[in-house]
Amino acid sequence: MSILARLCATALSLTLVVAAPLAQAHRDKSGPSLSSGYDLPAAGILLEGIGYDKQRETFYVSGVNDGGRIYRGRIHEKTVEAWLPGGVDGRTTARGIDVDDHGRLFVAGGPSGRLWVISSEGATLAALETAPGTFLNDVAVAEDGSAYFTDSNQARIWRVARGPGKTWTATLWLDASATIPVVLPGFNLGGIVATPNGRHLLVSQGTTGRLWRIDLATKAITAVDLGGASIVNADGIVLRGHTLWVVQNFSRQITELKLDGQWDSAKVVSVTPTPANRTFTTAKIAKGRLLIVDSQFGFAPPFPAEDRVVVTELP
Repeated sequence: MSILARLCATALSLTLVVAAPLAQAHRDKSGPSLSSGYDLPAAGILLEGIGYDKQRETFYVSGVNDGGRIYRGRIHEKTVEAWLPGGVDGRTTARGIDVDDHGRLFVAGGPSGRLWVISSEGATLAALETAPGTFLNDVAVAEDGSAYFTDSNQARIWRVARGPGKTWTATLWLDASATIPVVLPGFNLGGIVATPNGRHLLVSQGTTGRLWRIDLATKAITAVDLGGASIVNADGIVLRGHTLWVVQNFSRQITELKLDGQWDSAKVVSVTPTPANRTFTTAKIAKGRLLIVDSQFGFAPPFPAEDRVVVTELP
């Protein structure tokens, strides 16, 4: 059974208001009873990104409208706690998050153009600025330990790494505007993952519905052939092996793709609508489960606290 079939079962168990297509998908693809997810400590919070520390079995979720507060959850606990306060170290909002093998968090600052490196104990290791007009959306840590941040306002990728003296620096690693067409207004480069062979980045472009492969050694850019499919409104993306899940926020669906061995073409495995009263933005894999962020973007407050990090089992 595909992950999207299981997601259908999860979505039905999580809400009383379900889009008709999702209900139909559930009838066609029945799945087991699944966990409802993790609750926030309080209502009224808009969420965006999620990172997972597999060694500590801990995940982190970012707040958008609360000064960039960072929330922390344990895999075996129900409630997510408010971990780091917002409004410190220049952090007024927080978007994408990824965690390296040392438990360090890399946090994207959205329209602030800022980013942060934070230790597993909560200490700010670096608070860095990029450039005016930058929207740092998502981040992926590659095999070399560097973190790569997407810019949704422009076709650019920023790289954060430690140099001599163990000083963290942020540099403009790639300006892809000559190859990747930018459509404004709109969100362009968004979700980003590193391939397990350490050779490529995969980056989604929500405005155009395209997927791009970027060679880490040469910076060569290749449009991934989706066989005529579109991943418009792509936000976060999740990669396991050669399977890619694309969270399409305002399209309210998740598309499962199977990539070829060169990462330059993909076939759609399935597309599953998600609930009409949720806006999923991104996800991470944790202990054989997919943790999906329900941001509530596009809805009027009050935003609920219950089940805002949704769980579905991976096959």
